[in-house]
Amino acid sequence: MGRTLDVDKHREKSQQILDAAWRCFVRDGFRGASTTDICREAKISPGHLYHYFPSKEAIVEALIEKSLQSIASHFDGIAQEEDVIQSLLSKVHEGFGKPYRPNMLLNIEMLAEASRNPSIAKILQRYTQRMRSLLADRLRDGQERGQVDRQLDPDLAATILIGLVDGVRGMAIKDPSLDTAKTVELLKSLMTRLVAPEASKNAPSDQPKKRVLNVR
Repeated sequence: MGRTLDVDKHREKSQQILDAAWRCFVRDGFRGASTTDICREAKISPGHLYHYFPSKEAIVEALIEKSLQSIASHFDGIAQEEDVIQSLLSKVHEGFGKPYRPNMLLNIEMLAEASRNPSIAKILQRYTQRMRSLLADRLRDGQERGQVDRQLDPDLAATILIGLVDGVRGMAIKDPSLDTAKTVELLKSLMTRLVAPEASKNAPSDQPKKRVLNVR
């Protein structure tokens, strides 16, 4: 019983340190935030910090690992739903419902760190492959059920969908005045058009169609 409590306390304290590090990294970046900053934010001594994490790089790796695990869990959730497209759209809506600007800042820091740190790059690549594989498998399920366009390459479609969502999320940094609600609705519409079967794409809409001029 005592050992279990020790493990729980260690896990809890590690999470407190990671939470403090996350705040520092969002504020100052992976390179800008020092271990002194993290200790001050976590209200611990450097010696106490190194008992849990031997270096700042270890903190970065643990934080990225945890962040990517959280993202991957969203993709795992898609596999539990009956309707492929609706489950995908619901996860997109959930992702934008959170304070995603700080998370996007951290994602940008991940990419920057991965470009110069091979160990971080491997972590990022491993989880990206996992997410793409999970989503591609879900799209294949949808193709078998007739919910997803059978002409699509599931792996390529998964890559594009992930890139599309990441790109839109990044606009929070480039344009803070962006109307998030309208942006998410348009994003969901575009994603539906990309993966839905042709019959669904061509189905009559309740909304009047706009006339499209054929310019030569």
